[in-house]
Amino acid sequence: MKHGGNQVSGINVQINNVDKRFGDLQVLKGIDLKINPGEFLAIVGKSGCGKSTLLRLIAGLETISNGEILFDGTHLKGLHPDTRIMFQDSRLLPWKSVLDNVQIGVTGKNNKAAENSLSHVGLLEKQNEWPSVLSGGQKQRVSLARALAGEPKLLLLDEPLGALDALTRLEMQNLIEQLWSEENFTAILVTHDVSEAVRLADRVIVIKDGGIELDTAIPLARPRNVDQEFIHYQNIILNKLMQE
Repeated sequence: MKHGGNQVSGINVQINNVDKRFGDLQVLKGIDLKINPGEFLAIVGKSGCGKSTLLRLIAGLETISNGEILFDGTHLKGLHPDTRIMFQDSRLLPWKSVLDNVQIGVTGKNNKAAENSLSHVGLLEKQNEWPSVLSGGQKQRVSLARALAGEPKLLLLDEPLGALDALTRLEMQNLIEQLWSEENFTAILVTHDVSEAVRLADRVIVIKDGGIELDTAIPLARPRNVDQEFIHYQNIILNKLMQE
C-alpha cells in the first residue's frame, strides 16, 4: 500500500490466537489479526469489551496470556522503539514548554525534529508557551507532534479525540489523516465513535465479548464525505454493535 506517492515504511503487525486474562477474568480470547504496513485500522466496541486492552498489548504495555504478536515477523517483547502512543488526555508535562514536551518523543535533544513536528501540526509559533495556556485541541496537537517527532512506524491512538468539542474533533481527524497519508506509518485507532472510525480507517474491526465480531474494509475515496456509502458502512458497524 502507498500513500501520497511515497514508499510505505509502516510496521506489519501479526496477532496470532492471542488471549488476555486478568486473574480469572478473560478479557480477550483467540484474537487473530493482520495489519498491513501503512494500513489505518480502527477498533470499536462497547465499554469494557477489551479494545483498549488489545491496543495496550500491541503497545507492549501489557503481556499476553497466550498466543503471539509479531512486528515485521519478529516477536514483540515489551515496548518497541518504532511505536508511539497518543492517549485521550494529552499527558503534557506542565513544567516544560511546548517545544520541550515535543522533544520527549525524540531520541536525543533534537530541536529541529521537534520544531518540524510542531510545524506539521500548525503550532510552531507556540513552541515557547506553557501547556496551561493551550486549548484542549492545541494540547492534543502537541501530543500528536510529540508522537510523530520520533518518526514512528506504528502510531497507536487510544481515543485521543474523545474529550474534544465536535468542530475541534473534526479538525483533528483531518490532521491525523493528512499526516498518516504523508508519513506512511501504520495506524491503529481505538474509538467509541463509529463515524470517526469510518472517516479515518481502511478497515474497522468490532470487538465484542473479547473476540472479533466483525472485520470490514472501508473502500471509500479520501477525503471522505458523509454520503450514502459512508452511512452504509456506519450502519453495518452499528448494527453489529447493537446485536445482543
